[in-house]
Amino acid sequence: MEKTKLVYNMFIRSTPKKVWAAVTNPEFTREYWGGMANVSDWKKNSKWEHHNPENEVWVQGKVVESTPPNRLVLTWIDPDKVTDESRVTFEIEAIEDLVRLTVTHDKFKPRSKMVEGVSWGWPRVLCSLKSYLETGKGINIFAGGKRCSAD
Repeated sequence: MEKTKLVYNMFIRSTPKKVWAAVTNPEFTREYWGGMANVSDWKKNSKWEHHNPENEVWVQGKVVESTPPNRLVLTWIDPDKVTDESRVTFEIEAIEDLVRLTVTHDKFKPRSKMVEGVSWGWPRVLCSLKSYLETGKGINIFAGGKRCSAD
Protein backbone atom coordinates (compact mmCIF):
# COMPACT_ATOMS: atom_id res chain seq x y z
CA MET A 1 0.00 0.00 0.00
CA GLU A 2 1.35 3.40 -1.00
CA LYS A 3 1.84 5.92 1.82
CA THR A 4 0.90 9.53 1.17
CA LYS A 5 3.58 12.11 1.90
CA LEU A 6 3.03 15.73 0.89
CA VAL A 7 6.21 17.83 0.65
CA TYR A 8 6.26 21.55 -0.14
CA ASN A 9 9.47 23.57 -0.62
CA MET A 10 9.66 27.29 -1.05
CA PHE A 11 12.25 30.01 -0.86
CA ILE A 12 11.35 33.18 1.01
CA ARG A 13 13.28 36.42 1.23
CA SER A 14 13.30 36.50 5.02
CA THR A 15 15.14 35.19 8.08
CA PRO A 16 14.62 31.95 10.00
CA LYS A 17 13.40 33.93 13.04
CA LYS A 18 10.76 35.74 10.99
CA VAL A 19 9.56 32.54 9.34
CA TRP A 20 9.40 30.80 12.73
CA ALA A 21 7.37 33.70 14.12
CA ALA A 22 5.06 33.61 11.10
CA VAL A 23 4.30 29.92 11.76
CA THR A 24 3.97 30.14 15.55
CA ASN A 25 2.68 33.62 16.41
CA PRO A 26 -1.15 33.83 16.24
CA GLU A 27 -1.02 37.52 15.34
CA PHE A 28 1.03 36.65 12.25
CA THR A 29 -0.85 33.48 11.26
CA ARG A 30 -4.12 35.44 11.15
CA GLU A 31 -2.57 37.71 8.50
CA TYR A 32 -1.88 35.00 5.93
CA TRP A 33 -3.93 31.95 7.00
CA GLY A 34 -7.42 33.30 6.32
CA GLY A 35 -7.86 34.74 9.81
CA MET A 36 -6.75 31.49 11.47
CA ALA A 37 -4.51 31.49 14.53
CA ASN A 38 -1.97 28.88 15.63
CA VAL A 39 -1.96 28.83 19.45
CA SER A 40 0.54 27.08 21.74
CA ASP A 41 3.58 27.69 23.89
CA TRP A 42 5.43 25.58 21.24
CA LYS A 43 7.29 23.44 23.79
CA LYS A 44 7.75 19.70 23.26
CA ASN A 45 4.67 17.71 24.37
CA SER A 46 2.51 20.85 24.61
CA LYS A 47 -0.85 20.96 22.88
CA TRP A 48 -1.40 23.31 19.95
CA GLU A 49 -4.60 24.48 18.31
CA HIS A 50 -5.54 26.09 15.00
CA HIS A 51 -8.48 28.47 15.61
CA ASN A 52 -10.80 29.99 13.03
CA PRO A 53 -11.81 33.69 13.34
CA GLU A 54 -14.73 32.68 15.62
CA ASN A 55 -12.18 31.00 17.96
CA GLU A 56 -13.41 27.49 17.11
CA VAL A 57 -10.72 24.80 16.97
CA TRP A 58 -10.30 23.55 13.38
CA VAL A 59 -7.15 21.51 13.97
CA GLN A 60 -5.42 20.39 17.12
CA GLY A 61 -2.48 18.28 18.12
CA LYS A 62 0.69 17.99 20.12
CA VAL A 63 4.12 19.53 19.66
CA VAL A 64 6.40 16.55 18.96
CA GLU A 65 9.60 18.54 18.43
CA SER A 66 10.42 22.23 18.74
CA THR A 67 13.83 23.65 17.86
CA PRO A 68 13.37 27.39 17.24
CA PRO A 69 13.90 28.79 14.68
CA ASN A 70 14.72 25.74 12.57
CA ARG A 71 12.36 22.81 13.11
CA LEU A 72 8.83 22.23 14.36
CA VAL A 73 7.04 18.87 14.29
CA LEU A 74 3.33 18.63 15.16
CA THR A 75 0.61 16.03 15.21
CA TRP A 76 -2.35 17.21 13.10
CA ILE A 77 -5.82 16.12 14.21
CA ASP A 78 -9.31 17.12 13.08
CA PRO A 79 -11.19 17.59 16.39
CA ASP A 80 -14.29 16.02 14.79
CA LYS A 81 -12.30 12.92 13.77
CA VAL A 82 -9.69 12.51 16.52
CA THR A 83 -8.58 9.09 15.27
CA ASP A 84 -7.52 10.66 11.94
CA GLU A 85 -4.10 11.87 13.09
CA SER A 86 -1.19 12.84 10.85
CA ARG A 87 2.08 14.75 11.24
CA VAL A 88 3.39 18.09 9.94
CA THR A 89 7.07 19.05 9.94
CA PHE A 90 8.32 22.58 9.30
CA GLU A 91 12.02 22.81 8.43
CA ILE A 92 13.47 26.32 8.20
CA GLU A 93 16.95 26.75 6.73
CA ALA A 94 18.88 29.94 5.99
CA ILE A 95 20.50 30.02 2.55
CA GLU A 96 22.35 33.29 1.99
CA ASP A 97 19.66 36.01 2.08
CA LEU A 98 16.81 33.49 1.73
CA VAL A 99 15.04 30.91 3.83
CA ARG A 100 14.15 27.52 2.46
CA LEU A 101 10.92 26.42 4.12
CA THR A 102 10.07 22.75 3.73
CA VAL A 103 6.69 21.59 5.00
CA THR A 104 6.10 17.85 5.07
CA HIS A 105 2.66 16.47 5.91
CA ASP A 106 2.74 12.69 6.34
CA LYS A 107 1.80 9.72 8.53
CA PHE A 108 -1.80 9.83 7.33
CA LYS A 109 -4.06 7.00 8.46
CA PRO A 110 -5.17 4.58 5.70
CA ARG A 111 -8.17 5.94 3.76
CA SER A 112 -7.85 9.32 5.49
CA LYS A 113 -10.07 12.02 4.02
CA MET A 114 -7.66 14.59 5.44
CA VAL A 115 -5.28 14.22 2.48
CA GLU A 116 -7.69 15.91 0.06
CA GLY A 117 -8.28 18.94 2.27
CA VAL A 118 -4.67 19.58 3.22
CA SER A 119 -3.36 19.00 -0.31
CA TRP A 120 -5.75 21.75 -1.42
CA GLY A 121 -4.89 24.02 1.52
CA TRP A 122 -1.13 23.81 1.99
CA PRO A 123 -0.14 25.36 -1.38
CA ARG A 124 -2.48 28.31 -0.74
CA VAL A 125 -1.37 28.83 2.86
CA LEU A 126 2.32 28.61 2.00
CA CYS A 127 1.99 31.01 -0.95
CA SER A 128 0.17 33.39 1.35
CA LEU A 129 2.91 33.03 3.99
CA LYS A 130 5.56 33.87 1.40
CA SER A 131 3.56 36.85 0.17
CA TYR A 132 2.98 38.07 3.72
CA LEU A 133 6.65 37.88 4.68
CA GLU A 134 7.87 39.52 1.47
CA THR A 135 5.19 42.17 0.94
CA GLY A 136 3.36 42.52 4.26
CA LYS A 137 0.13 41.15 2.79
CA GLY A 138 -1.12 37.58 2.46
CA ILE A 139 -3.38 36.29 -0.32
CA ASN A 140 -7.02 35.18 -0.05
CA ILE A 141 -6.50 31.48 0.65
CA PHE A 142 -10.22 30.80 0.16
CA ALA A 143 -10.38 32.27 -3.36
CA GLY A 144 -12.50 30.05 -5.56
CA GLY A 145 -14.94 29.19 -2.82
CA LYS A 146 -13.69 25.83 -1.63
CA ARG A 147 -13.04 25.55 2.09
CA CYS A 148 -9.72 24.27 3.32
CA SER A 149 -10.95 21.29 5.33
CA ALA A 150 -10.92 17.51 5.43
CA ASP A 151 -14.66 17.29 4.62
